[in-house]
Amino acid sequence: MRRSFGYNPCRVTRTHSRLTVPILITGSSGFVGQHLIAALRHSQPHDTLIGTMHQSTVTSTDEHIRYVRIDLCETDAVKALLDAIHPTVIYHLAGQSSPAYSFEAPWETLETNIHSQFNILQGCYELGLAPRILVVTSAEIYGMVQPHELPITEDTPLRPASPYSLSKITQDMMGWQYYLCHQLPIIRARAFNHPGPGQSERFVITAFAMQIARIEAGLQEPVIRVGNLTAQRDFTDVRDVVRAYRLLIERGQVGDAYNIASNQAFSIAEVLERLLSYATTAIRTEVDPLRLRPTDIPCIQGSYEKLNAVTGWEPQIPFADTLRAILEDCRQRVQHDIRRSETL
Repeated sequence: MRRSFGYNPCRVTRTHSRLTVPILITGSSGFVGQHLIAALRHSQPHDTLIGTMHQSTVTSTDEHIRYVRIDLCETDAVKALLDAIHPTVIYHLAGQSSPAYSFEAPWETLETNIHSQFNILQGCYELGLAPRILVVTSAEIYGMVQPHELPITEDTPLRPASPYSLSKITQDMMGWQYYLCHQLPIIRARAFNHPGPGQSERFVITAFAMQIARIEAGLQEPVIRVGNLTAQRDFTDVRDVVRAYRLLIERGQVGDAYNIASNQAFSIAEVLERLLSYATTAIRTEVDPLRLRPTDIPCIQGSYEKLNAVTGWEPQIPFADTLRAILEDCRQRVQHDIRRSETL
């Protein structure tokens, strides 16, 4: 008996003389997933978007968006979902996304990221489905890159420096293997750091911005706790990144891997300095040992040359605009928390 997911199967249908196709977005309730949903609704308003979520309770009144609560590590549930909707496109975003947290929960990270993707790819193979699949990995797979190897290209050696990066290398190679052995049309996206409004405090820019917002609201003493400020990272606005995802699904060469990066590297110290320049009050910094990683890569800077050659993509949102948007979003989140606490 087929498991019910609370909606009618979404095979290709015709609405108002337009052909609509089911697009599956895993991890749709997450930070990147919500930005991708918004981008797809804008660019493909007539397609049906089916988003998976694990514990969230996101809902939508939009007839073109349907959310499914599912554990992607449950093999039978994933296969039943794929069989019910027959997706033409899959954006696989779901997973444990924090390198820092992966040191605290290494097996959870490995199991979540590897098992969920295996269930999706194996389910497609067993059901005879061949949707275009975007497997999203991470620049963390390149690990301890040497200065002479910068900027990082898709041919740079893979050197896992955390349980998270190990899981992402496995996802990347799994996508390659299912393309080679089963001819699944898989494209691999190696995304570098992609901050933006709505990101978790587990990530450095939002962690800084939330502390600034709390200080401005009088909820925290005027001190920001920091980790390693010398590391340099390549930051691309999440809204530019999801645009790259969409272009890769449309134009990417199946079987290939593509870096999504800005080809610029900013030190964490510079990021903090810029954010502090936008603050409305004086703030000092202190090093917090708990924010230091067991291993930290000195510099990550990626080349988007291959992606640009195939899709024409390049970053459009200036880094300063990204930082301002994140800080403003954090201020709104802090004010929302204040108003909610006042009503309790």
